[in-house]
Amino acid sequence: MSARRFRAHLPRLLVLAVLGLVSSAGTATAASAHEDPGCQKGEFCLWRANDYGGTAQRFDLRTANPAECIPLPEGFAGASFANLMSRDVTVYQSEECSTEGDFVTYPGGGTFVPDASFLVRGIQIWE
Repeated sequence: MSARRFRAHLPRLLVLAVLGLVSSAGTATAASAHEDPGCQKGEFCLWRANDYGGTAQRFDLRTANPAECIPLPEGFAGASFANLMSRDVTVYQSEECSTEGDFVTYPGGGTFVPDASFLVRGIQIWE
């Protein structure tokens, strides 16, 4: 490539290089944020504090029926969670699993949320 063509493409190359650095830094941060929050394979775990702080509430298929609304224990609201089930789980702002409040479905198999966008008061495990 000639020096003239190289200079013409230099701004695009710099943008691509910066994007590559930014995306790789984000990946490293995300990986270190959930190194081992203490949730086991096959479980959905919620913590009262951000960054998996405090004692976890744990759910698995032995303790929770798929497709049913599961309200969290009285006075408990989850601020962080991990889905290590093989099934999708919807988290709800409402303990009745109402769609009138915030709700989001997270895929199974290893989804980690160290800082939920709302306090979780109910969950639903999908079949």
